[in-house]
Amino acid sequence: MILGYTAGVFDLFHIGHVNLLRGARALCDKLIVGVSTDELVAYKHKHPVIPFVERVEVVRSSRFVDVVIPQQDQDKLEAWKRLHFDILFVGDDWYQSPSWEEYQNRFAEVGARVVYLPYTTGTSSTLINQVLENLRAQ
Repeated sequence: MILGYTAGVFDLFHIGHVNLLRGARALCDKLIVGVSTDELVAYKHKHPVIPFVERVEVVRSSRFVDVVIPQQDQDKLEAWKRLHFDILFVGDDWYQSPSWEEYQNRFAEVGARVVYLPYTTGTSSTLINQVLENLRAQ
C-alpha cells in the first residue's frame, strides 16, 4: 500500500485545492492531509478566513481524502516520523527551491519521495481574499 501525504491551509477551498487532492490521491492508495492550524498560519502574519475546525471538515468531505490531521508545524520530516508516508505531494511552484531540494534529499534517505503536482495558476486563497477586500472597499 502506498501512503501519501500533503498539507496546507486550505482556506477558501477552491479548484487548486481540488486539483492537488485529486492528483495526489491518483498516485497513492491512501491520502492523509494535514490542515494547518490557525496558530501555524498566524506565524506568517496571516489569518485564515475559515476557522481551523471548519477547514478540517471541508477537506475531510473530499472523496479524495482518507484522513485529515492537524498540521501544527511546517517540518515535513516531523510529519514523516509520525506517519511514515511513502510520498509527499506538493505543488510544482516549489520545484527546485532550495528548501524543497533539501527535503527531497532527506526523504530519499528514509525511502520516501517528493512528488510535485501541477500548481493551478489563476486562483489561490490569497487572490480570492484580495478580490473580496477590493469588493468590500467599493
